[in-house]
This record gives sequence, structure tokens and C-alpha cells, in this order.
Amino acid sequence: MDRITIQNLEVFANHGVFPEENRLGQKFLVSAELLCDTRKAGLDDGLEHSIHYGLAAEEITSYMKEHTRKLIEAAAEDLAEHLLLTFPLMRGIVLEIKKPWAPVGLPLETVSVRIERGWQKAYVAFGSNLGDKRAHIEAGIRTLREEKRIRLGRISDMIVTEPYGGVEQDEFLNGCLELDTLLTPHELLEVLHEAERREKRERLIHWGPRTLDLDLLFYGNEVLETEELAVPHPELEKRLFVLEPLAQIAPYKVHPVLGKRVRTLLEELLEKTAESGGQK
Repeated sequence: MDRITIQNLEVFANHGVFPEENRLGQKFLVSAELLCDTRKAGLDDGLEHSIHYGLAAEEITSYMKEHTRKLIEAAAEDLAEHLLLTFPLMRGIVLEIKKPWAPVGLPLETVSVRIERGWQKAYVAFGSNLGDKRAHIEAGIRTLREEKRIRLGRISDMIVTEPYGGVEQDEFLNGCLELDTLLTPHELLEVLHEAERREKRERLIHWGPRTLDLDLLFYGNEVLETEELAVPHPELEKRLFVLEPLAQIAPYKVHPVLGKRVRTLLEELLEKTAESGGQK
């Protein structure tokens, strides 16, 4: 993306581990690359289509002064998130905080922390087959909406589907949603689990009935597998109840492992389903 750069902005603030640092304060140098799309601003010469670097510099200065942290790692993390939440056109940031008066007792020019943060697009499948299914789903979506580091995008229709996995149970109400987030994949997973817990989700039977099911399908183009989380979601390409609503909101999303668009995966699965006599 395009970048607007603020280089070595001087801020006098009170960050530090030692009491005298908090009491007396010291100079910090803040550099920031603000990632955004400047194409429209470049064509029409309109500031409303870009990030006002003067306001960004003022925001950096005031936030650094008002929010004291022991570590510059924490100061950088907080400041990056604050800026990303404050400026709607900012998609990402490369932020460096330098501490030229670091109390280490050795000759050095500066100590610094440099981080990169930004909004990531993710897709989540939702489903319910217990109680008031629609109410459970809508409550789960509200929980996501309450998290400031999540911005909800498109939401598919809710479709009625047959249970998956061979367990005898009621029909499901399923769908998918799109979101932008500042959370990591595992942090986002915890928010999804919290939304499930609020609806008293119980994990008693594998593929069994549930009040609310929220599954992380894609996180950007990330490919990862841990004990807690696999992204993209395993066997996504085998599930019509996922692909059908996902194709409504992200038909051209490319599966980072299979290299195929969601629409193509849906078409292939529908063909296989028809050949096998309609078994999902």
C-alpha cells in the first residue's frame, strides 16, 4: 500500500521502568509509516481522501504524553492500536519508538522498538440448531460487534441445512460473515469462543447439537496449524453449508492452500454432490 511517513517526531513523555523516568520524563523519537490508499487524494487533491499527517502527529504526541507505560514495547502496541482505531483510512502502520536517553550506562545512540500492525480481513461461519436459532446467531454477531478491534462487513443470508457428521439432531441455521480485525488469529478465536460461551455452548458431542457455533474460516492469506487452531478451516471445501453462504459474500476469495476461488470450490462440490445422489 501507499505510505505517509512521519520521521523522528520528538515527544517528551514519562515512559520507563525506573521511578525517575516516570517522575522526570525524557525524550522519545517516534517514526510512523501510515499505510493507506492515496490514489484518490493524489488525483483530486482532496485531503478528505488521505490521512492528515499533522493530525496524526498531534495524536501521537498527546497519546504518548497521556498514557504512561513501563516498556516502550507496550507504548508502541497501545499507540499503534489507537492510531488504527482513530483514522478510518489507515489500513496498517509501521511504528518505531526510539529512546535516545535509555538508562543503560553504556555509550549508545538509541534503543528502539519497531512493530508492524494492521487490519486483517477474516471470514467466520456461524450456525445453530438448538433453541431459538436465529436469536443465538444474532446474539453472537452482537458480541463480535461490541469488540472495538473488530469491524463487521458483509453478512450472508441464513440458510437451513441438514446436520453434518452423522449425529441425529435438528436442522441447522447456517451462514457466514466478513470482518476486519486488529486481533491475531488466536485472539480472534478467543473472542469467537467467548461469544459461544455467552450462548451457553457446550462441547459434549463431536459434530453434535449446539446453541451457537462460530468457526474461523480464513484469516487474510494466513496458513497456520496449532493445537488450538487451523487456518484455513480444515475440510472447508467439503462443506456445502459453509461454501453456499460464503460464496454470497466472498465468491472470489482464493483459498491460500488450494489456490481456488470460493465460487469454484462451491461449483466443484455441487457437481460431486449431484454425482453422489445429493448427499452433502
